[in-house]
Amino acid sequence: MTTTAPFPALPSRPPSGCPFDPPEGLARLRLEEPLSKVSLDDGGWAWLATRYADVRAILGDTRFSSDTSAPGYPVSGMTGGTPRPGATRGFIRMDPPEHTRLRRMVTRDFMVKRVEALRPTLQRLTDELCDEMERIDRSEHPVDLVQALALPLPSLAISLLLGVPYEDHDTFQRLTGTLLSRDTTEEERAPARGELLAYIDRLVNAKKAEPGDDIISRLVTEQYARGELTHEDLVAFAVLLLVAGHETTANMIGLSALSLMLDPETAGRLREDPSLVRGAVEELLRFHSIIRNGPRRAALEDVEVGGQLIRRGEGVIVAVPSANRDEDTFPDADRLDICRPNAQHHVAFGYGIHQCLGQALARAELQVVITTLLRRFPGMRPAVPVEEIPFRTDMVIYGCHALPVTW
Repeated sequence: MTTTAPFPALPSRPPSGCPFDPPEGLARLRLEEPLSKVSLDDGGWAWLATRYADVRAILGDTRFSSDTSAPGYPVSGMTGGTPRPGATRGFIRMDPPEHTRLRRMVTRDFMVKRVEALRPTLQRLTDELCDEMERIDRSEHPVDLVQALALPLPSLAISLLLGVPYEDHDTFQRLTGTLLSRDTTEEERAPARGELLAYIDRLVNAKKAEPGDDIISRLVTEQYARGELTHEDLVAFAVLLLVAGHETTANMIGLSALSLMLDPETAGRLREDPSLVRGAVEELLRFHSIIRNGPRRAALEDVEVGGQLIRRGEGVIVAVPSANRDEDTFPDADRLDICRPNAQHHVAFGYGIHQCLGQALARAELQVVITTLLRRFPGMRPAVPVEEIPFRTDMVIYGCHALPVTW
């Protein structure tokens, strides 16, 4: 691929208006040049897809590879840094048939039926965290909803499922924060990556010695015992599920709570009719689209998308926030409408064979949290002006670093 092309940079700057809007420039590209070329920070370039139809076409087409070693894959600036030669990859960065084989090993753990059985536990954990919030003295300092609820709940849930000691959550939150920051240098990222892998390696070894009733233990006693997984595969599985299982949902909880605090009319409707919460969660997922620049793919052969030929060996980045604000699919797309009839067609969880494995769990967590906050804290509001809330403009996953609230 060309390495000196003078193309515009990948849009990443926050909008000058509403902090919930996609990065500045995506709306213009979607209207004027829905498949455009953007420069990457390594000097290369990739196609940027901003239209809903094109994003679905790319993510649903196996002629576009998720393998980071595929020629043209736009690794520059991606989550976790540029993969090192020989590095263990999670199955989200694999293509069929290996992706299919590995994903099937954990699909059953995240099916809707399994997640629904977990709902009483999610409710209990949420209530306990809310109890702790109520005991906090707010006379001098507001409550940080991120630290008090948004981070702990998904961390508790995924720790329980994977068999990760929750007392270690500060460690993996610190390490994933470093790995997901756009401002982290490779010199800073490498030791964080090494520390996380070493931690998970010790955890997997502990499960081998003494299995429990959790996903990692099951993989050890079933697939690993039968020779279907290597030790390195187990570590990669655990890292992927641990990071994806708390970071994304935590940020959706914060943004969703803030949206409803700033829209008391919508919050009131949900409080009066909790049956609307399921649809509201789909609309919140569409509206916020916290994965700012991705997923990414590489063309394995020449493919025409939306009238544009993408040649073999060229990289593609799909802009999920832009696709989910496409007026052709979601009329009045910049407005949060909890009764939007087609909100569930969003691509916040991706699309195609790589669609998010944990989406049922994320939905359940969001539904439980929103319902509980509306019921228990009807007067909750931001404790500082919106302009003073530290949004995660420096991170791959958008959200709030902190969300001071009172009631």
